[in-house]
Amino acid sequence: MRARLLAGAGALLVAIAGCGPSGGTGEDGAGRSPGAGPAPEAGSLPSVVDHVPTGDRVVFLTYDDGAERDPRFIDLVRERRLPVSMFLTDSVVGPGYAHFARLRAVGASLQNHTLDHPALRGLPYAGQRAEICGQQRKLASRFGVRPRLFRPPYGTYDTTTLRAAADCGIEAVVLWRAVLEPDGHLTYTRGPHHLNPGDIVSVPSGEAPSLSLAERTTRLLGELEERGLRVGRLEDHVGRAGRSPDPGGHRSPHSPSGV
Repeated sequence: MRARLLAGAGALLVAIAGCGPSGGTGEDGAGRSPGAGPAPEAGSLPSVVDHVPTGDRVVFLTYDDGAERDPRFIDLVRERRLPVSMFLTDSVVGPGYAHFARLRAVGASLQNHTLDHPALRGLPYAGQRAEICGQQRKLASRFGVRPRLFRPPYGTYDTTTLRAAADCGIEAVVLWRAVLEPDGHLTYTRGPHHLNPGDIVSVPSGEAPSLSLAERTTRLLGELEERGLRVGRLEDHVGRAGRSPDPGGHRSPHSPSGV
């Protein structure tokens, strides 16, 4: 009888150990999935940025979801040599990946915005990891790239998100300080209501926008020129350094709902 009790207690301890820490933030215990990217250093988490401290007079243009596929935008990126970053959601892009292959060919980078665009904060670790690693695999299979940058849908995240992102090979979680609205004007989540060097600008996919993506971007480029700013390549300025002071991941009420 004593031997049976000890065996049962041992089995219970093994089952509990496989569940990870409470709250769904533990490692999954099943190893790394194919296409997840290089394992992060022990104890490291991605940096979280909405602004990049830099001595260069640059801002960073980031485009979300992939719903708008304006062919004139490809021409604009090529003609102006714009190093823009496209944060793509697989379920939104759908059959439109060829459009983004053309954008990549003219200098745009392709980054991760999850498979299905759920609000991640509060979801279990396994679900968050599936959304992030799943899109890593999609982009790797289609383009041969594994993004280093990730934008959580709606800008919401938690510590579980950071752990899942790290497991998928992500080096930085990218938020934004300014939003280019569908009518072409800028709004801000915090700080001064004008662009400064190092600001990250989010361009969400607009619902029936009054201006096309190329038109909105052209208007923004004019504002940058007036302030003596140019477009920088985000991947050259962010990584694991520069950790955000906002570990809770709460965005302001002004966050764009479609990002």
